[in-house]
Amino acid sequence: MRRRDFITLFGGAAAWPIAARAQQQNRMRRVGALMSMAADDPIGQTASAAFAQGLQQSGWEVGKNLQIDYRWGGGDTERFRKYAAELVASAPDVILATAASIVGALQQASRTVPIVFVQTIDPVGSGLVASLARPGGNATGFTAYEFSINAKLLELLKEIAPSVARVAVVRDAFVPAGSGGFAAIQTAAPALGVELTPVGVHDTDEIERGIAEFARGPNGGLIVVGPPSSLMPHRDLIVELATRYRLPAVYTSPIFVGGLTSYGPDTTDQYRRAASYVDRILKGEKPADLPVQAPTKYILTINLKTAKALGLSVPASLIARADEVIE
Repeated sequence: MRRRDFITLFGGAAAWPIAARAQQQNRMRRVGALMSMAADDPIGQTASAAFAQGLQQSGWEVGKNLQIDYRWGGGDTERFRKYAAELVASAPDVILATAASIVGALQQASRTVPIVFVQTIDPVGSGLVASLARPGGNATGFTAYEFSINAKLLELLKEIAPSVARVAVVRDAFVPAGSGGFAAIQTAAPALGVELTPVGVHDTDEIERGIAEFARGPNGGLIVVGPPSSLMPHRDLIVELATRYRLPAVYTSPIFVGGLTSYGPDTTDQYRRAASYVDRILKGEKPADLPVQAPTKYILTINLKTAKALGLSVPASLIARADEVIE
């Protein structure tokens, strides 16, 4: 072989991977997204916009080389299962999942379609991944928070309402986020001199009855722990009941609009970070090799309007620590 022919052949071979990557980037790829919120939920719209923005920053443009198929579950587990089957049947390249129950429904439908999750609590304990460092299956993503953060919620409630001696903990006892969150608050309660009362979220009647009965006693407060998928259908009711019975309340998520205070991970940031994992999977990496990551940014929100309505004076030190103050 002549030297010139060899150089030409070698140069062409070296260019093959580059050309292949360019072709892969230019062809239309499909991403499914199964959201726990309703389609008209402003928080869901903000999340989907952050996800699309993150993908765009990695070179993916909706309508040009990327198609995103959304399904909106509205907190309904039956819809989660139905839409999970639909999305898997459409053969997407990867699916974004927004809750542990959604990841579970998707994995029941397929153990091969790549899944990137957000706002998912205890994915190892839930059996969604083998370990945080090496997920090992078809799913990886970003955890919502550690159970220990729930003890922080009780400390926050006592700081903003020192007279509170009884706390109703609204949680879903049948999921790890609810049971684990309640257990974390139990460990902190004795040192803070607080008596706890669990309130279930199975349906509207259970929530209304539980909070109404609790509110008959004095010096009460409220803590609402995840997961968002269980609480989403009842968030307005819970805030309304806390207001009606004048209960200082702390939440793990800013989805409870009008609540006194919330402390939890920046969910919008999680969707941007999820976009980076979707990008890496679209470019050939496997979920099994991408470690599950914890939140890196937490947000403290304080609603001074609600505090005033409850007759509470929020400490200046707490306001200074807040990321968002609603006046």
